[in-house]
Amino acid sequence: MDNQNPLGHFLKACRTRRDPIAFGFQAQRRRTPGLRREEVALMANISPTWYTWLEQGRGGTPSREVLNRIVAGLRLTEAEREHLFLLAFGHPPESRYPSSETITPRLQRVLDALPTSPAIIKNVTWDVLAWNRAAAVILTDYARLTREQRNILRLLFSDSRVRHGQKEWERVAGLVVSAFRADIARAGDSQAMTKLVDELCQSSAEFAALWRRNDVTSHGEGLKQLQHPDIGEIALEFSTFVVESRPDLTMMVFNPASQESQRRIEALIAAAQR
Repeated sequence: MDNQNPLGHFLKACRTRRDPIAFGFQAQRRRTPGLRREEVALMANISPTWYTWLEQGRGGTPSREVLNRIVAGLRLTEAEREHLFLLAFGHPPESRYPSSETITPRLQRVLDALPTSPAIIKNVTWDVLAWNRAAAVILTDYARLTREQRNILRLLFSDSRVRHGQKEWERVAGLVVSAFRADIARAGDSQAMTKLVDELCQSSAEFAALWRRNDVTSHGEGLKQLQHPDIGEIALEFSTFVVESRPDLTMMVFNPASQESQRRIEALIAAAQR
């Protein structure tokens, strides 16, 4: 049955799991659990007959707008919304990036569990939202910066300390800008992104030149070489992970790329804790 009409069966399952009282409807005299079809249609502002056909597999393929109205009416989670679009169209819906500037305590504990590997959480505009102790010691002490200053692009193009710490600044800058452009394409243009790009183009001729090149690349993993003011040259291998259920957040983990780098990093972190 599910293989013959997966979209309809999923919609029915979501509908029957909803509590009518939570949606402002009376619960008396219901033959089946959950919401009625006409109640879903009312909340989604669509025809009850068409919604019934949709559950029965007779309504054809709905539009993205109609599906989003059903999502809103049923108050589906992001995971449920994505599954609904996959069933209807074979691909996930457009990304929705929340504006939250915080992470969960559980995710912070993941960062803190990496004592000698710098790790950060950044959002789609490359603002650093969270970091661990190793990142503060090895990369940047973000706690000493204002919220606006905790932006990787601003730091890379305007902070002389960060710039001088990159052994291959030109190469790193090019990769960062092209990866940032790819992130914007996935997220869709927004006022915040446009404002940041305009600001960087005005404050840095080098950023403006790189932006005009229209290069796009991924930033999944690679090697980062730093010239640290206290421990000298170190090499870090970085890997990037998207946070489940939060496509706007990315975790970057930097592991020492050699035993010598590991030794220097451990010594500096130990000294900072005294």
